[in-house]
Amino acid sequence: MTDPRRLEVLRAIVEDYVQSREPVGSRALLERHNLGVSAATIRNDMASLEDEGLIVAPHTSSGRIPTEKGYRHFVDQIGDVKPLSVAERRAIAALIEGSHDVNEVLENTVRLLATITQQVALIQVPQYSNATVRHIELVALGAGQTLVVLIASSGRVEQRVILLPTSVGDEVLAGLRQVLLSVLNAKPISDVARLALGIPELVSPGMAPAVRTIAEALSALARNSSVDRILTAGTANLARSNLDFPLSITPVLEALEEQVVLLRLFSELEQDAHGIAVGIGTENQYIALTEASVVATGYGHGEQAMIGVLGPTRMNYPTSMAAVRAVARYLSRILAS
Repeated sequence: MTDPRRLEVLRAIVEDYVQSREPVGSRALLERHNLGVSAATIRNDMASLEDEGLIVAPHTSSGRIPTEKGYRHFVDQIGDVKPLSVAERRAIAALIEGSHDVNEVLENTVRLLATITQQVALIQVPQYSNATVRHIELVALGAGQTLVVLIASSGRVEQRVILLPTSVGDEVLAGLRQVLLSVLNAKPISDVARLALGIPELVSPGMAPAVRTIAEALSALARNSSVDRILTAGTANLARSNLDFPLSITPVLEALEEQVVLLRLFSELEQDAHGIAVGIGTENQYIALTEASVVATGYGHGEQAMIGVLGPTRMNYPTSMAAVRAVARYLSRILAS
């Protein structure tokens, strides 16, 4: 469809339906939009749009709603992704820049994106295959509990509480930390598990069991830092849209709990000229998500990791696209600093 007026009619129908969730009629289009034509012309345009499969009449309603094909045509015709408001950009900058480590940055980012879009926000935690050990910390918490902290050169922080003999106090932990750093400092995160195996041999036999426990914890933390995973926020937003899922919202909620499904979903999306990927309904390869849409883009070094939102096909695509792109840009800037 190339007729500019019909494109305007389709745009108006999509915008009104997204806002009201009510079928849109010709009279409503005349009242809400300055289309500059008569009601008869609008009805003819709507008939043509329906013939092309871009809109449909639900049940016996005189109004029309967009089809999946209509949403796709609407998204493809978005010439420029509008920028966020000054207030929204300031809110993004303040929250993300106020975070202290990568984990906190990502968690704050996904919550922020869910709030801005009122959709489910998803963010792929990037793999840091080239990251090295920046620091190791051992903190006595009392009652034999010790906090083991592994900090990577990427800024990512992993930590775990372990149990050690109560005789292992602050001074002993300080000495053990120096031993650990002598072996692991500046070494690739991927080598931590292998190198940690030999650390117990560097201490006295009496301390070997404690060091072995610490080494096992560090190995586990290193493995955690290299595993692909997805952080989500805003699932309640999806639950409030349950009427947009005629069959059932349950499969969508179940899909959100499957990390493998979400990772594959991100990997199969293709970004457009704006650097944004939009998967609408059955364009998504998973049956559970055929009534949902995904808007995503890459972020970070090489933009290999993805960030995006998931919601019903009746989504405010321009707003979602703008928010996803803006947040991704801020996030990339913070991670690069």
